[in-house]
Amino acid sequence: MADRNPRDRGASCPDLQTTASEDARTESAVLSLLIEEHPIHLTMDELALVLHGDPERVDPKDAAYRAVRELVGAGLVHREGAFLLPSRAALYFDGLGVA
Repeated sequence: MADRNPRDRGASCPDLQTTASEDARTESAVLSLLIEEHPIHLTMDELALVLHGDPERVDPKDAAYRAVRELVGAGLVHREGAFLLPSRAALYFDGLGVA
């Protein structure tokens, strides 16, 4: 169709929108858990175990790895060896009580 934008991938592929929103929910859950548990540091395996409790999640370990990768890239989570911890910026933002 001539009236469709070929670059508008989100509108033409509802699965992409669903996956993106699921990934965003997972990232939010991971960051919230890390902030809640702070100063205790969790490992990836512990994080995946917590996510495994959600019956809607197909592959919790993969979801955890994707979420951590994105959060580390955004500067909201740091890795210290096998351990994960929220960044100072994430803790500061949480302390503001905005969200």
